[in-house]
Amino acid sequence: MPKLKILPHKELCPQGAEIEATPGVSICDTLLEAGIEIEHACEKSCACTTCHVVVREGFAALDPAEEEEEDLLDKAWGLESTSRLSCQTLVKDHDLVIEIPRYTINQISETRR
Repeated sequence: MPKLKILPHKELCPQGAEIEATPGVSICDTLLEAGIEIEHACEKSCACTTCHVVVREGFAALDPAEEEEEDLLDKAWGLESTSRLSCQTLVKDHDLVIEIPRYTINQISETRR
């Protein structure tokens, strides 16, 4: 079973984490099931960028982003060449190292990270 290594994030995962993932399940759902409360303001419908992550290792093993995801990623804070929307990115049979960016662009949330 593949593993997701989550790099430390001050609020969401201060110590970092390593969790088992199920192939075919999104990174977002995998994080949420493990108790890592990544934002997902659009309820995982590919309509915002709050679940943006940077895939530090294993990016090449993922399916390419669809055009709708690519268009939204252009609006994400801290965009990198290995950025993905975690709600749209399905885990494959490879381990991944994930970084949750420090900030998110969330026009609904009243608190900022």
